[in-house]
Amino acid sequence: MTDCGLSKESCCTSLEVAGGTFYRTYDPVNPADGGVEVTADGGPTSEADPATVSSFRLDKYQVTVGRFRQFVRAWNAGAGWRPSPGSGKHVHLNRGAGLMSVGGTGGVAYEPGWLASDDGNVSPTNVSLACVSKYDTWTDSAGSQENLPIECANWYEAYAFCIWDGGFLPSEAEWGYAAAGGSAQRKYPWGTAAPGAANKYAIYNCYYPDGTGTCAGVSNLAPVGFAGQGAGLWGQLDLAGNVWQWNLDRFAAYANPCVDCANLTATSNRVMRGGDFGYASAYLRAPTRNGYTPPLRAYIGFRCARVP
Repeated sequence: MTDCGLSKESCCTSLEVAGGTFYRTYDPVNPADGGVEVTADGGPTSEADPATVSSFRLDKYQVTVGRFRQFVRAWNAGAGWRPSPGSGKHVHLNRGAGLMSVGGTGGVAYEPGWLASDDGNVSPTNVSLACVSKYDTWTDSAGSQENLPIECANWYEAYAFCIWDGGFLPSEAEWGYAAAGGSAQRKYPWGTAAPGAANKYAIYNCYYPDGTGTCAGVSNLAPVGFAGQGAGLWGQLDLAGNVWQWNLDRFAAYANPCVDCANLTATSNRVMRGGDFGYASAYLRAPTRNGYTPPLRAYIGFRCARVP
């Protein structure tokens, strides 16, 4: 497999996602926990909350420890590179204004990009990136875990990394569109096949590396791209499983209509999608969503999006 840890370029492969319209909500939602339930035939029902997404590029892989290590060096404890205020916008949309901001009140607004006040929320240190004890993928120096997905990066660090890497965080509509296969409204990013316990489609339920379902430690996380049969319609891997993935949006009920939109005003939590190595198969389903406070450090990583 491609070495994602040794160079910045080797695993920042991005693949074009052809734009279109899809339903962000499909199949019944369990009122007890908000999880998406899939009907017996596996096909989409109860379609709601349509969104239109323009073409964009989305990284094939989750960001690895090795790639993130280069960002940490560039950040240099706050003394090095920092995002320019206003950077990180979807500049290919709305004549450079970026995504339309929905969910608030008042007139038309667009994504503001990076705020200088957010600099203080970026602190990718050896201590902060070791947040989940025996499950930590980060190591103080480069070693055998460079190809594992980075976790323990908070939302601000994910956003800053993508700006540094020449891209931006995907909106929830963009990420969800890629996971659903657009108008195909897939059950899982790869289709309808059950994920099983052989780690072919996704890394979940602690089935990696041996299929036993025993949660033991960092050995339960796989190198990015390991589940090679789990590719989405446009080729992205690990859209389900391994680690959760930050999205740009704030976590709230979907706002309609949505044309190249993001919810940037309501609630304090930010969206995370995709499930992780320890969650059950229900969390691998393409419409499933969750949200946490942006300073949170946990089993959460990310991937970047880019202009088409």
